[in-house]
Amino acid sequence: MNTLNTFMFVAFPYVAMITFVIGTAIRYRQTGFKVSSLSSQFLEGKKLFWGVMPFHIGLLIVLGGHLLAFLVPAAILAWNGQPVRLIILEVTAVTFGMSILVGLVGLLHRRLTNERIKAVTTRMDIAIELLLLAQVVLGCWVALGFRWGSSWFAADLSPYLWSLFKLSPETAAVFALPVVIKLHIFGAFLILFMVPFTRLVHIFVAPLHYISRPYQQVMWNWNKDRIRDPKTPWSPTRPKNN
Repeated sequence: MNTLNTFMFVAFPYVAMITFVIGTAIRYRQTGFKVSSLSSQFLEGKKLFWGVMPFHIGLLIVLGGHLLAFLVPAAILAWNGQPVRLIILEVTAVTFGMSILVGLVGLLHRRLTNERIKAVTTRMDIAIELLLLAQVVLGCWVALGFRWGSSWFAADLSPYLWSLFKLSPETAAVFALPVVIKLHIFGAFLILFMVPFTRLVHIFVAPLHYISRPYQQVMWNWNKDRIRDPKTPWSPTRPKNN
């Protein structure tokens, strides 16, 4: 068991971080114009919206909470010193965790059932979405089954993560954690490892400039709902767009 723990929480984290940094840099330099999410919005938009919105909003909130507990653990522990504030934090984490789960299930269902989306789906797309789904399920399990996670994350996991960056891993606390939490931690490093090989790499080219950019007006010269319907055959001639 100690050998497995050492691999999961000492050796593999370094492999994941090195692969993440070097792999992302190589991919960006060699195929920079392909570093994107390869959006399928023009193939189908309605289901995409109801999957993407809860997924991304929940993800930003939950990852932000994890990042705060990592960067300023003392502040998190001080905040949690008041039971009401601790409960608010826990309820918020569970709520947005469920939001991620709902959005991800919707996106996976869309990818597996829409014929046009299936045509542009790769095995790696399915693999990373299933991995994300497993990670989110584990996260919700941890949140509901092992309460006050923000406190023990700040007290136990934050020192462990900082010790990795200091090249002096302190593993006593993480080795003693329940199996579910260990799998959730390992899953995070596994996702980090896979980023350079999947669509997840698009996080580095997020179109944040869209926030301040003027709106663009798109004029359709055909019935977009009929064109997007998978049952509608492709037109032999190119549609005219004004």
